[in-house]
Amino acid sequence: MNTLTYPEVGATRLGPLPRGYHHLHHRAPVGRGTADLAAAGAAITEWRMHRASGARVTAPARRAEAGGEVQVSVGLGPLRFTAPCAVVWTAYGEEGRTGFGYGTLAGHPEHGEECFTVELANDGTVWFTVMAFSRPASWYTRLAGPLVPPVQRWYARRLGRTLRRLVAGS
Repeated sequence: MNTLTYPEVGATRLGPLPRGYHHLHHRAPVGRGTADLAAAGAAITEWRMHRASGARVTAPARRAEAGGEVQVSVGLGPLRFTAPCAVVWTAYGEEGRTGFGYGTLAGHPEHGEECFTVELANDGTVWFTVMAFSRPASWYTRLAGPLVPPVQRWYARRLGRTLRRLVAGS
């Protein structure tokens, strides 16, 4: 595995998120009950949520596995940004949640980590969470400065809507 570009590896698993980074925390309901939890968990860990949101994903394994490298690219035409990452942790039903966290590798426009999880609340609601910490790593993310966090929040909301749609269709 290539070297991760930040020292706080695994901080998105249970927190707290490290200082010195922009923090993102997005939470949205995507379904109800154990069947929806299973469908949502599979959509996240098998990369379907990302692909259905419009991202291109290149991964060596069918589902997220710790140590596996993945490339996610978003954008259109010449404005496509590729983000090389490595899965740093997975949760398959542990502590009542399913998901994974991945961290940035060299060539990623940011330094940091992001996780995508679902869990079943006591009232039966299935909650999707995106949690991340990041800071600019390239000239264009430094130049974009204050525009990056709103774009990250927009993308997290898009993933939530996409996952809700995938769960409803399962």
